[in-house]
Amino acid sequence: MKQEPDLSRIQELMKSGRLSAAGFLGDDTRPLSDIMEQDFLELKKLGLTHHGVADPLERIMKEGRKGFGNPVQVGETLTVTVDENRGVVPCPFRHGHLSRKIDALVKNNKNSRILRYSDLSIHLIREHGFYQGKGSPYRLEPREILEVLGEFLKRE
Repeated sequence: MKQEPDLSRIQELMKSGRLSAAGFLGDDTRPLSDIMEQDFLELKKLGLTHHGVADPLERIMKEGRKGFGNPVQVGETLTVTVDENRGVVPCPFRHGHLSRKIDALVKNNKNSRILRYSDLSIHLIREHGFYQGKGSPYRLEPREILEVLGEFLKRE
């Protein structure tokens, strides 16, 4: 798929050191449009939607924040630990959104699978359908999201 010039400019901003030290692309060399399209197709195959993923991520993070850095049990299967830092991170899609520097580490206690994401991850998924590039520290693989969150996800 041919990438629009605006997405090419956004992809440049996503490289490490521009808006964040780690960047948003990892070692993924695919065009941004291909990254997003392939994740959308994988999500669809799993019966998930961007909002159906972002909403539970947000609810789980909200519950985890109640622990003030200590692990919190969420439902019967998840343990979440939330780390909050001062400051904000701008959305690389250049529309003025700023996310707080909040990270969540979620462990599924039944299968020991772990998911790490940030407040910005939730925004990127919900508003842009972007799960970050392969190799990015905050990359969320759709299949891994399903394996960790399982019953918390709304499936179509």
